[in-house]
Amino acid sequence: MRQRVLTALALLPLAIGAVLGLPTGWFMSLTACVLLGGMWEWSRLAGLPRPHQRGLVLLLHASIMAALAHFGWPQAFPAVVAAGVLWWLLASAWLARPGWASDRNRGNALLKTLAGLFMSVPAWAAVALLHGHPSEGPRWLLFALALVWATDSAAYFVGSRLGRRRLAPAISPGKTWAGFWGGFGGALVLTLLAAPLLDVPHDRLPALGLLALTTALAAVVGDLFESLIKRHSGAKDSGAMIPGHGGMMDRLDSLLSALPVFALGRLWLGL
Repeated sequence: MRQRVLTALALLPLAIGAVLGLPTGWFMSLTACVLLGGMWEWSRLAGLPRPHQRGLVLLLHASIMAALAHFGWPQAFPAVVAAGVLWWLLASAWLARPGWASDRNRGNALLKTLAGLFMSVPAWAAVALLHGHPSEGPRWLLFALALVWATDSAAYFVGSRLGRRRLAPAISPGKTWAGFWGGFGGALVLTLLAAPLLDVPHDRLPALGLLALTTALAAVVGDLFESLIKRHSGAKDSGAMIPGHGGMMDRLDSLLSALPVFALGRLWLGL
């Protein structure tokens, strides 16, 4: 736990500085590199053990991102984000049948590899839309990130102290309903604190609260989905890249699902 906290304290200023200080183009490139690191781990969990196979997957992801940045910015990005939200709705149905596609064969490996594409590219597009928004884009992106961090942290601390009833025992036995509701509470508290900094008028607070809760729910789905795929592959962590936190995908899972929902919700609600 001590190492986990120290690592988070070391990485947090770097993340905040990058969000607030980098131009959108540079931040898109940085985000792409981080996501490709996560997809390197994901492709192993999906069932591609050979480095050259995983390298080809990364090349595909990078090529799609580069093509979108060159030919599709910003007109095509809302559609890409919407495709990501649709994927996470399908992933929610997958969670209801945790044994589906659990066998280790080529077909299931291809399916999970394709799922990674619908996880990484829409999340990257969501980051670009949020950061590049003409109205305080970096500030809103930082809020979206902090919302997921607050949800995860509150869920962990409330669940570890008060958790009794398991949320999804067939997927992740450590997660509890107490942690689930604690995460929602953390998201709402952060939203109330952040609303003045985002210049959200009082009559728009219900819309902001709805966006926060929907994003928190999406974060839970992403966390559970990665846990499901790790269970299929027999892995405890996606990797060991981040001391105290496991692999990069272990830190990205909630963000991959939450950011497209947040970005699309902000556009839809006109915030």
